[in-house]
Formats: sequence, C-alpha cells, structure tokens
Amino acid sequence: MQPLKPGDPAAVGGHRLLARLGAGGMGVVYLARSEGGGLLALKVIRAEYAADPRFRARFRREAAAARTGGRWLLPVTAADPDGRTPWLATAFAPGPSLAEAVDTYGPLPERTVRILGARLAEALTEVHGAGLVHRDLKPGNVLLALDGPRLIDFGIARADGATALTATDLVIGTPGFLSPEQAQARGAEVGPPSDVFSLGALLAYAATGRRPFAAATIAGTLFRTVHEPPDLDGTPPALLPLLRSCLAKEPMARPTGGEVRGWLEADPVSPGCPAPSDDWLPAPLPGLIAERSAAVLALPDPDPVPAPETGPEADTLAAEARGQEAAADPGARGWRPSRRLLLGLAPVAAVGAAGGGFLFSRRGGAGGGRGPLPRYTLGLQADLSGPSRVLGLAQERGARLAVAHFNATADRPFDLALSVRDDRGEPGRAAEVAARFVADERICGLLGPTGDAGLEAVVGHCQRALLPLVSVSVDSTRFNATTARAYFQLRPSESALSSGFLRYLSAVERSERTALIDDRAATGEEKWSLLEEIRQLLPAAGGLRTSTHQVPAGTQDFGPVADSVLASRAQAAVYVGSSPHRAAQCARALDRAGFDGTRMAPEQVLRPALPADGGPARLPFLREAGAAAEGWVCVTAYTDPLRLPAAGDFLRAYRATFPTPPAPGPTAPFALEAYDALLLLAAALRRPADGGPERGSTTTRLRTTRHTGLAKTLRFDARTGQFDWERSVFLWRVERGAAVFVGQMDGVERRGDG
Repeated sequence: MQPLKPGDPAAVGGHRLLARLGAGGMGVVYLARSEGGGLLALKVIRAEYAADPRFRARFRREAAAARTGGRWLLPVTAADPDGRTPWLATAFAPGPSLAEAVDTYGPLPERTVRILGARLAEALTEVHGAGLVHRDLKPGNVLLALDGPRLIDFGIARADGATALTATDLVIGTPGFLSPEQAQARGAEVGPPSDVFSLGALLAYAATGRRPFAAATIAGTLFRTVHEPPDLDGTPPALLPLLRSCLAKEPMARPTGGEVRGWLEADPVSPGCPAPSDDWLPAPLPGLIAERSAAVLALPDPDPVPAPETGPEADTLAAEARGQEAAADPGARGWRPSRRLLLGLAPVAAVGAAGGGFLFSRRGGAGGGRGPLPRYTLGLQADLSGPSRVLGLAQERGARLAVAHFNATADRPFDLALSVRDDRGEPGRAAEVAARFVADERICGLLGPTGDAGLEAVVGHCQRALLPLVSVSVDSTRFNATTARAYFQLRPSESALSSGFLRYLSAVERSERTALIDDRAATGEEKWSLLEEIRQLLPAAGGLRTSTHQVPAGTQDFGPVADSVLASRAQAAVYVGSSPHRAAQCARALDRAGFDGTRMAPEQVLRPALPADGGPARLPFLREAGAAAEGWVCVTAYTDPLRLPAAGDFLRAYRATFPTPPAPGPTAPFALEAYDALLLLAAALRRPADGGPERGSTTTRLRTTRHTGLAKTLRFDARTGQFDWERSVFLWRVERGAAVFVGQMDGVERRGDG
C-alpha cells in the first residue's frame, strides 16, 4: 500500500478510499471500504479515457465479464462504467501477485506450482464455460491468497470468437505470455486454447523464475513465441510434458483447461492435489500475507463519505458516452471498426494494476506511436562541484546519453527520465542527497555515488528502502550481495584488480624480481590490500620474487627508495599508492636512478582533474612526471571509448551534445561505464510489476539481469550474487606523453609475441 496523494478523491461511489494499491496508464487501483465496512480493491479510470465512448464500451464489457462466478476468480461487487468517473470494485485480496512473489523470492516449489496450475485451470474452465476468453493471463493478474490463487483483470477479455478489437498488425495481450496466434494478431483464432498457452507460460515462469520466450526486445519476444521452442531449463522434470503440451504452437494441439487440471490433480506425489490450505505456499509468502492483512486491519476507520457533487455538469461525460454507445460499441450492431479506429485504441497500451493487457501495433513501438508511454525516473548522485567533479560530470554525461538512447528506441515499453543531484563529494551531503532520493517515490533506481565519501550512509538509506543503487567508480569491499542486496558495484575492487598486475608481470612482461613501492602517505586500506595480494600471489606464479620498499609518510623524497629498487636488481617496479602527484615524484626518482624496467601503477594514478579556470581536464601524473612517465602501465576498471569500435555512436552523440570539457576518452573515465550501467537498470525495469516498477522486486531482478554493454558485459554470479568482474580489468600505457588504452587484460599478449 501507498498513501493517498493530494489529488486523489476521498470517496468513489460511496466507497471511502484508504490507500493506493497500484497505478497504471489507464488509472489507479485503491484500497477502499464499503458503506458496510468491507474492504475492496477499486479501479478508477483516468479522466482522459472517461471522455472516450469507445473506452467506456470496453470498460463496460470488462465489468460484465468480471462478474463470471468461480471460487478462484475475484468477484466484482459493484461498478459504474457510465458515471462521471468510471470505476469497478472487486473483493480485496491482501496477498502479493505471482509476479511480485517470484521476482522477490524466486521460483516456487513443484507442489505449489501444481496447485497453482490446477486452480487456475479450474478458473479458466469456468471462464471458457461462460463463453469468454481472458486473453491476458500473466503473473501480474494472479494474486496469491492463503487458500489459493485468484485470477483477476478481465480488461481485454472477449467473447469466444469475437474479433471486434482485432485487426491486421494489432497485437493484444502481454508479450512473453501471449499465444502465437495473439503474437501474430490472428484475432479470429484467439480462443480458449490461447489462454491455455498463456497458462503454460505462466507455470513455466512460476517454476523457473524466467519467461520461456524472453528476449531483449518486444519484437524478439514475439518472434521467439511464434517460431522457437520455449526455454524450460530448470523446470521440474515431472512438469515438462504438460508444459510442452500447453506451449504447442498449434492451438488444436494444446489440452483444454479441464485436461490441464486433471493432469495436475493426478500428481503421484500428492494424489488428488487437495484444495490449498495454509501450507500450499512456501515461506515467507504466508508471513507476507499475514503482515499485509494486519496492516490493512490496522487502518483507521474512515471519515464519513462526503456528499456527492450535483449540478447539470455532473453527468455530462456519462450522457455523452450513452448517447454515442451504439456507434462506439462494435458488438452493438455487428459493426467492424476501421484500421484507423483500431490504432486509435492504442492509449490502452499503458496499463498496469489499473488496466488489462498490452496493446500495440507490430509496425511501431509501444502504443504504435499513439499516446504517451509510462515514464520511469532514475536518479544520479554524483560529485559535480567537489574534488572528484571530473568523474561526476563524466558519469552524468554518460547517463544522459543512455536516457536519450533508450527513449529513441522504437520498441521501448516506457520512457526514462533522469533526476540529478550534486553531493559535492562530502560525506554529510552524500547522506542527505541519498535520503532525498529515497523519499522521492518517483525514483525507481539510483546511479552513483562518484566516490566513497559517505558511502556507508548512502548504501544504508538505499538498503532500508530496497532502492537499487548501482555504482561504477566506487571501490569498496565493505558490502556484498548478502549484507547489502540493494547495492550493486559494477567494477572490481582494488584487491581484485591485482589480477591485472599479476598476469602482466608473470605472463606479458615476465619479471623474476618485482619491487613494490609502498607509499605510506597514499596507501589506504584498499591499496594495502593490493600490496598484500601482489606480495603473496606473485611468487606463486613460477617462483617470481618480490621486495617491498616503503616511502615514509612524511617525506617528498623518493630518491632513497629509487636507489633501493635499483639495488634489488628488480626487473619491474609497482607504485602502490593513490596520489597522481606522488606517483609522478616516484617516476622522476626512478628515472634519475637509471631504472629502465617495467613500471606499473593502479588506476588512481591516471585520475584526471579539472582546473579551476574551467579549462580542459588534464592528467596530473603525465604533466608532472613529464618524460619519466613514458612506458608506465596502469591497471584500471574503465575503458576508453575512443579505442572501441562499438562505441562509435556513443562518441558522436557525446561530442555533439557536450562540446565542453571533459572530452571523451582518458579525461572522462567511467562515462561509458555509466552509460552501460543506466541501460542495465533500464533492462531490469523492462519487466515491472503491475502499476509500475516496485523497488524491491527491481532490486531482486537486477541480480539476474544481464546487459551486453559497450564497455563490457554486465552480469552477476548466480551463486554469490556478486558482480562478475573477470573481464573488467583493463590496461593503459603511457606512450609519447599520452595515456593510451591497451585493452582488456586477458586479451593483451606478451611483448614480442605480437
């Protein structure tokens, strides 16, 4: 439940509104209390649809269809499709939808899937017996109660064989759970077997947590539905024959709803598949339902319902609708609508808890280009005016380009918006900004922060609200998928970056002796971890030896350490510190001492800086080290779009949109990574729960979302939930006074071998 908003009515049709249950493109669903004190779910249609007589006719049919009786159907208790504000009320079920349950807690056990399928098949048998086809059986339209599931939302239900809302190029339903005949807009063939196909897809989703025909785009999902076999990996073997039968491409090859029920009730493990009881759902779902029931019971008694408005204008919309009903309702006179009118129905595409199905033209994007798409807002928290502002500006630009790219995609199901806030790189300000993002209920996900200032508080705020927080430049080992499941660090830690040093020094430019320069003035916890990783693991790579040379924190003189490195007969030297300025002093000292071996440093040494006068970003290490920087190799977690052929469109858009510094390339690190990260969030939002994205379920989905980005593939380990960073370690080399991107660590060959 969500609190009522200032613009929400106090009462509708004599029912007092208590809270919001969900919202979609067509309207809002409220928790309401009837005059007799009963609790109801009340769907209220938005004003723009109330003025459309065609929509009123459709809504009237929904109210009539939803009155179909049956134990596993939520009954309609009251409706007013002809009122000034059309509404429909059903009994209230406090349980989650199947979509929420699976997205949040994972696949259901086989016994639960069997009972779920048997009861839904029974519900469909009753629907089909009444001469109707539901046409939008999906996880969001199934509620889970302690005594069994409930099928809801007859928004696009039609009489069997009716074709009034179908025509060439018009697809009705929810991609991923459509039958092939729906996906191909073969309206005349959409009958009871279509619902059985959707039931098979729904049960596969319940058993595996995945849609059996999922693809990256709507068009891809429709293609797979029509032409490819379902992905049933992970399905309990005993359920496979039934699901394959339900998902047959040809309607006549599928079982009936009654046959599905009989097959499931013949379960040899649980003969008769008894009626659900309190134990049909796995933990923690019964507890969740109990908590929601208690929350509803704790709601205060509503104030008296205000008197209804009166006046000549009160029923204007309803009168207009009734006056045009004969012309608007295709079923009234057997009239067949034109293709133009059919495409004009596209505004019903933006639906959620307040509407049924998904309607769009296969030749265009969602809604066929007609009517606004839902808009979901992502946040960006970054240092835009403090010490790391060059990183913050680069990430802001990458994020804005990603939003523009997404919103230009033809088959997108929604639009994105970006809300940006500057935390100035200050711990207190970072916590404050994160709290403001969390309090803003429009925010579906958050990108940032730039650095680790106030990171504990930022992660804490997001974790408590289960607001997904995705970072690309923060380097921390303090959190994992168990302790902070809402936090996603899309880069290897400093300790993990040690693999770049180890492989380079053991396989690319093999160093029998490596000197580790421990800069105590610039060696924090992470750098100490890097030092220990190299010191312990490098000797294991074929007997290679290391020596450690400490630079006292209170000195600016690296001469003695350079002499010590030379005396150790080291073939390579690794500067372990985070200061570009001190690294430059180290480089000059090694050069003066005559050291000509391999020289390496961590990512922070190449950190750019924006001058106070607003000029172009620079790399302090290169400027201060001069010729002594030549040949240095740095290990980073970011790439260079200038060297990636796949990033051509990104570069052109960057240069056209942002002509001022920082320019794309080494002086704008993590711009491309931020671009990829925002599109990863968008990918997780492509399967929102009804009523729009819910933070907790989006957080859960994000751990199983994979996005092939321009910089790297973003994915998480199925066992640990941690970011898979194996191919996220990159090398840069200073050549002719410039930082040059070498490539991904595993793709760098040994010198002399090409």
